[in-house]
Amino acid sequence: MAENKIFDFIRNEINEHEVVLFMKGTADFPQCGFSAMVVSILQSVSVKFKDHNVLANEELRQGIKEFSDWPTIPQLYIKGEFIGGCDIVREMYESGSLSELVRDLQSHGVTCNNEKRLETTQASVQLTE
Repeated sequence: MAENKIFDFIRNEINEHEVVLFMKGTADFPQCGFSAMVVSILQSVSVKFKDHNVLANEELRQGIKEFSDWPTIPQLYIKGEFIGGCDIVREMYESGSLSELVRDLQSHGVTCNNEKRLETTQASVQLTE
């Protein structure tokens, strides 16, 4: 039954928020390089997102992996759709397809407050877990 509760929570979050990132740490304090990279990318395309620290809740940490059938964290959802983890988000960013995807969100007012941007750049993020 616990699985259903966590799945319900995840479904609610990805339906309630346009962009949701399940990550290690928070957007203000990522606790792994992969999560930091995705936060940096999302902030560089100026999109507002809801972050969930899976390290604070073991049930969520395991539940999100089962929900998406994806074994790693971070996990990004946009408009209720699972996008992928760090490598996929980075590839989409580099190809420009992530910018295209969030362009529609930005036209509907889902943008980021520039004051919350991290000072991290792609080059300075060390990818260690």
